[in-house]
Amino acid sequence: MTAPQETAPLGPAPTRRTVVAAVGAAGIAAALTACGDSKGGGSEPAGNAASAGGGGSEELARTSDIPEGGGKIFADAGVVVTQPKKGEFKGFTSTCTHQGCAVTKVEGGTIDCPCHGSKFSIEDGSVKNPPATRPLAEKKITVSGDSISLA
Repeated sequence: MTAPQETAPLGPAPTRRTVVAAVGAAGIAAALTACGDSKGGGSEPAGNAASAGGGGSEELARTSDIPEGGGKIFADAGVVVTQPKKGEFKGFTSTCTHQGCAVTKVEGGTIDCPCHGSKFSIEDGSVKNPPATRPLAEKKITVSGDSISLA
């Protein structure tokens, strides 16, 4: 016959307030972890991923939709298409490299972010006005006839 084992007292049971606070803190921690990017710097708003899923090939625009010396933002696809020179089309991510805001305007030869005033070149995505320090990432596009698609 074995002797009964003694257990240490557990202390007082946690209060409802303690349990709710712990669950809330865990939820916030999980949400913040999900928002971080793989480089550990900032977050990226939903819908502005750096690359589109699938194989692309869905038409974004017609070449006539993209003004020469300007561009157009396709927020759902997370891309900005520009035409720096007649017949030359470029694609860039629509997510600002400063703090992950979505760019909202293409004007005067730049792609503009409304959050902190960063501006990027329509020619190569380079920073024309800080606080951003890194250029916009290039997005591969294809032009077939007068149709522009993600590559």
